[in-house]
This record gives sequence, C-alpha cells and structure tokens, in this order.
Amino acid sequence: MMLPLTLFLTFAALSPLAFGGGNTILPEMQREVVGVHHWLSASDFVALYALAQAAPGPNMLVATLIGWRVAGLGGALAATFGLCLPSSFLTFAIAGLWWRFREASWRRWIQAALVPVTVGLVGAGAAVIAAGTALGLAAVLITALVALLTLTTRANPLWFLAASALAGMLGLV
Repeated sequence: MMLPLTLFLTFAALSPLAFGGGNTILPEMQREVVGVHHWLSASDFVALYALAQAAPGPNMLVATLIGWRVAGLGGALAATFGLCLPSSFLTFAIAGLWWRFREASWRRWIQAALVPVTVGLVGAGAAVIAAGTALGLAAVLITALVALLTLTTRANPLWFLAASALAGMLGLV
C-alpha cells in the first residue's frame, strides 16, 4: 500500500477517538507510529511532539510533522487530513442532535462520564511523552519532580519548564 494512504488510514482510525482533544490519542499514535509501523523511534516521536507544541497552531500539528518526516509533503497532507476529516464529519453529524437534546438527562450523564475518560487518556499521553524523554536517572527525577510540583502547587508550569531547560543547559540531565 502506498505510504501516504497508509498514513491517512492510520490517522483516520485515531481521529474519532480524540475525545477531549488530540492529546488523548498520543499513546495510541505513538504505538502506531513507533511500535506498529516503525516509522520513527520513540525519541524522534517525542522530539516531533515537542516541536509541534512549541510551534503556533493546533496542538495536533504533530500528525503533520510525522507525515512530513515519513513521506514528505504527501505524507504531511495525508496524516493531517486523516486526523482531521473523520472527527470533523462526526462532529458535524452529531452537533445538531447534541443541541436538540441539550436539556436531556442522558446528555449530562454522557458528558459527566467522559470527563474521567478524557483525564485518563491525557494522563496516558503524558506518560508516553515522559517515558520517551526520561533517558537517565536525572531526567527521571526531574520529570517526577515537575509532575509532583505541577499537581500539588498553583505555580505556573512554565517556571518548571524554564528550570528544567536550565538544568539541561547546565548539563545536569
């Protein structure tokens, strides 16, 4: 099968699963890209994810970068459209129904049930990214410390990011 078509189908299968945003599908995206198709190494996946997060634009720019890295412009377009089209069509198809039943008790139940699912999926995505970056004891300790501080304090996480970057520049990681 042609590579852009494989990229499109791979990302199209992930698209409807992105409840709560694109980061919820990161673990499965990493499994597909790294483990199943062997298009990238785990560290390359994390590097492209970091680049996508640093760049302005949608948070799932990582799909475009993966497609570009794997198959050039055709791959970038295939991965992007694969990730965006199915969930967009699904959203348009359901939006009218969702609005029509906005006061229904079952709708509120579904929304409440999706909250812990989304939190769990985002947490799994964070674990995949952390596992791909924690390549030594110092990196593991910094990752754990930043996660703990982020969860237990009200400090802006950008301060933790800056401190981690400084540790890297000083060669502590």
